Amino acid sequence: MEKQPLFTEKQRFNQWWMWLILFGTNGIFIYGWIQQIYLKIPFGDHPMSNTGLWIAVLAMLAFTLFMRSFCLETSIYEDGIYVRFVPLQKSFRIYRWDMLAEVYVRKYAPLSEYGGWGYRVGLGNVGGALNISGDMGIQLVFKDKMSLLIGTQKPEEAQKALTLINLSQVE
Repeated sequence: MEKQPLFTEKQRFNQWWMWLILFGTNGIFIYGWIQQIYLKIPFGDHPMSNTGLWIAVLAMLAFTLFMRSFCLETSIYEDGIYVRFVPLQKSFRIYRWDMLAEVYVRKYAPLSEYGGWGYRVGLGNVGGALNISGDMGIQLVFKDKMSLLIGTQKPEEAQKALTLINLSQVE
């Protein structure tokens, strides 16, 4: 019998401003590519070579697809918390309950505590973070005093799962 998760969540970067910047930049490169390659009108005052423009357009499109591929997957099972940050982690990292001194859901300040969103290293003694958006997370404090914050868009559901295992109180 396969074990069932008490909590599961998949998150992707979906901030409108980030996609506006990426699609806007892609649009400028594609416009320049059409103008210079198909219409034979140099793009800009100091146009790059056609090869350079091809490389720039393909690199920008590849970067956009790469950003779209990011996904934070979190599951809480009876034996621990499973996390992976695709495409940086191919397999789940398992944080077993016996490794942890504390686990709780909390509000955090992504910019001031971790310098933003993503695969983050904390400033000072804050510890690391895996987060996609928002300001709520599952705080893991390890027995060796290190810590990791896992962002969540479902703090109430995460708290319910932790309560089921008798591990946590909401901070």
